[in-house]
Amino acid sequence: MRMRLAAVAGALALALAGQAGAQSGDSLHPDLSGFWGAPFQAEPMPDDLKAKLPPDTVILEDTGAAEFPRGEFGGLKLTPQAAAQAEAWKPEDDMTIARVCLPPSIVYSVQGPFPFEIVQAPGLLVFRYEYYDQVRLIHTDGRGHPPPEAPHSKMGHSIGHWEGDELVIETTHIAASTITNNGLDHSPDIHIVERYRVSADGKRLEASQWFEDPATIENNGARFIVWRKDPAGYVYPYECDPTFALEYQGVQSQPAN
Repeated sequence: MRMRLAAVAGALALALAGQAGAQSGDSLHPDLSGFWGAPFQAEPMPDDLKAKLPPDTVILEDTGAAEFPRGEFGGLKLTPQAAAQAEAWKPEDDMTIARVCLPPSIVYSVQGPFPFEIVQAPGLLVFRYEYYDQVRLIHTDGRGHPPPEAPHSKMGHSIGHWEGDELVIETTHIAASTITNNGLDHSPDIHIVERYRVSADGKRLEASQWFEDPATIENNGARFIVWRKDPAGYVYPYECDPTFALEYQGVQSQPAN
């Protein structure tokens, strides 16, 4: 654990030390650094980003605070095994001491109503999310992904490159977790591609998120997320308290009036 924390701290130190590089040695690319405010509602995906989605892709409209009810998956076509698992799922299964503080993977957490910070340096971007205190490293130094047997995590392994003004991120090695927070879980083989771009005035950050996972869905999914620059922003500690599950269980056990 100490070695992992030291690795994250080292990456953050590298990114902070290279902050000036985002303005000098990395000056050919847009500067995405800073605090970005939480997205609270979905917006339509621009046509130019839609045109870059692979065929047979459905755009989910659950960005921000909105969530799909049980049995609704935004047009995703579930495999029989995934459909059976979703049918058997109950919200109270996740609201236990053992599970309530388990973080979701980047597939679901990136679109939630929480702010995040980007630190940009040559060869590396650090995304620091308020949601579950998660930290994500995006390598832009030309490296590839590790072999399939390498460890998986909720943030996965991300490599990025620039296509004009867009940062394109490909992520693999993502530990199994939820897609829609209502019983549909992705497999460890899910593959996601994101595109990030900042507006000309630097006040708006847009991203598309596309994913494929043949083990659980027969088509592909996508989301569109918009954040707004918050110069006075913060990323507060999330510090999930598992005793919240006891409060939920207490409410559930109350007799109906």
